[in-house]
Amino acid sequence: MAMYVYKFGGTSVGTVERIKAVAEKVKVAHDKGDQLVVVLSAMSGETNRLTDLAKQMQQNPVSREMDVLLSTGEQVTVALLTMALQELGCPACSYTGGQVRIETDSAHTKARIKRIDDVNIHADLNAGKVVVVAGFQGMDEQGNITTLGRGGSDTTAVALAAVLKADECHIYTDVDGVYTTDPRVEPKARRLDKITFEEMLEMASLGSKILQIRSVEFAGKYNVALRVLSSFSEGRGTLITYEESEVEQALISGIAFNKDEAKLTITGVPDIPGAAFKILGPIADANIEVDMIIQNVADDATTDFTFTVHRNDFAMTKEILTNICNELGARAVTADDSIVKVSIVGVGMRSHAGIASKMFEVLAKEAINIRMIATSEIKISVVIDEKYLELAVRTLHKAFELDKEPKQVSA
Repeated sequence: MAMYVYKFGGTSVGTVERIKAVAEKVKVAHDKGDQLVVVLSAMSGETNRLTDLAKQMQQNPVSREMDVLLSTGEQVTVALLTMALQELGCPACSYTGGQVRIETDSAHTKARIKRIDDVNIHADLNAGKVVVVAGFQGMDEQGNITTLGRGGSDTTAVALAAVLKADECHIYTDVDGVYTTDPRVEPKARRLDKITFEEMLEMASLGSKILQIRSVEFAGKYNVALRVLSSFSEGRGTLITYEESEVEQALISGIAFNKDEAKLTITGVPDIPGAAFKILGPIADANIEVDMIIQNVADDATTDFTFTVHRNDFAMTKEILTNICNELGARAVTADDSIVKVSIVGVGMRSHAGIASKMFEVLAKEAINIRMIATSEIKISVVIDEKYLELAVRTLHKAFELDKEPKQVSA
């Protein structure tokens, strides 16, 4: 007998028919003798609907009341799924985050889990019931309802799997696993049977939308085996786990890209101590996240400082940088919001040389100019012109043979 935590997202429970389909899937697993905890999101579109209602009442809704409001979405789905399971003759019991006693801090709309009381859940599981838990929510020490922010239901599922010591945590989505790249850009993209936590974290941070970074971090920290599967088709999906002695003989595991990048450069900055802080300090104060950074020092004791931000922050960043330029007596500010970041990711980079040069050679042969470069132990990212995105992804995918199944070797 195994214990699993299943998580179904908003699309998977978006209609009564889909909730009934989830109930059928859960019952099949329960009938095999597995112990199951099922974590649900709100119906797709419900959170947006509730947010719109709030904004009709207050232009800037109070965060505590937003948590009270938004938590009702998951309350609906857990009750309906429990009813559907009971109708199929499968014993089940629903819990809100507060009823489980998922205790969080008091940071409304972006709370973090502090501890989980698993006594009631274990009692129901041992009694043969399926436990259905509302994702995305908890309760602080004062008894206030809290929500966990973006990707909160994934985080709930992983946290429960860690506390309950579940064999695996299954995240059901509208795709059947993690692919070598976006199949909409490269039709030959291949579903990965396995990927490491490190690789998945890099892919998530670089633009892959399959899993939220926070849930992957949580799973890696507490050694929870994650599996990404489709709600709408059968298959083994992709297992996210630690590196093992038997590894895939692949240099890289995937290609990620982010279209939401913008690049800004301030030229002719006096090359003095603290110049970088004088540039980035006001940008950080405006709550703008900076991604890639490059600094070039010239012979005339000045420096050119280039960095990237999210495209949504482009206009505000340009305005702030223009003011900084005047204050520092720098030469000029140039900006470009028609760029993209393309990254190759893989733990194989640790033990193989020449991957960066191969990437640059492939792009050069297609006359794709690299504007910026950033690297880590298992990632190489380049900034290129937006118009070359699809060509770059497809060419790199072919060059690193990601469309082919990797050979298995024993370490």
